Amino acid sequence: MKALHSIHAFLFDMDGTIYLGPDPIEGSAGFIAYLQKNEIPFLFLTNNPTADKSRYCTKLASMDIHVPEEQILTAGAATAVYLMNETPYRRVFTLGVPSFEEELQAAGLILDDENPDAVVLSFDKTLSYEKLERAALFLQKDLPYIATNPDRVCPTEYGPIPDCGAMAALLESATGRSPKYIGKPETAFAEMALKRLGTRKESTAMVGDRLYTDLEMARLAGMPGILVLSGESTAEDAARAEHAPDFVFDSVRELHSAFEAARKG
Repeated sequence: MKALHSIHAFLFDMDGTIYLGPDPIEGSAGFIAYLQKNEIPFLFLTNNPTADKSRYCTKLASMDIHVPEEQILTAGAATAVYLMNETPYRRVFTLGVPSFEEELQAAGLILDDENPDAVVLSFDKTLSYEKLERAALFLQKDLPYIATNPDRVCPTEYGPIPDCGAMAALLESATGRSPKYIGKPETAFAEMALKRLGTRKESTAMVGDRLYTDLEMARLAGMPGILVLSGESTAEDAARAEHAPDFVFDSVRELHSAFEAARKG
């Protein structure tokens, strides 16, 4: 297969790629075990900020995927790093679940719903009209506006549900403001992951189920992009895409088979 043998490391999306809700996608545990056995570097790179890396480790372990916390990088963690290292904003008004708020606080940020320096939006399953109202009022005062990820929906075992991108669209309709996104497809997220892995972009593939986040980040970052059809994007979407993925597989199970065969020559 075209250049599959030249891939020496992987970045994996999680929702729709490794699992759907609480259910592992068939073959995902086997592929991860194969990579671990053969000492092939990989990292889980997720736009979903509704859990921290400890909770993700626990969830993966329940699916017989055992990895240390250092092999998980979330858009929530990346947002905290961005705010602390790249901005002067320390007091933030957040739209997010409690675990995301705790992650920001652990990084040194202060939650402030009265006089914040910036508005931070994430995939918020606790979203309320009160939060939306306050965020809209702050945005109309031209406060800086950051969001974890642009995903419109999050795939689940019972169907796709509104994600951070859909919530940002609602606020944009009300205020005319759109946020600076931190997660995929932003290349800074890929660079952070590559630095952690210590691998080259040309030989590190991004594996994911969304053309406009996972695969777009791969394209922008100069990485091989592998689309799996187990989540949001379909084969029809891939066929119509302006930028075709380097590879398309039904799931990581088929990717595993093809990758193993390519390595054997």
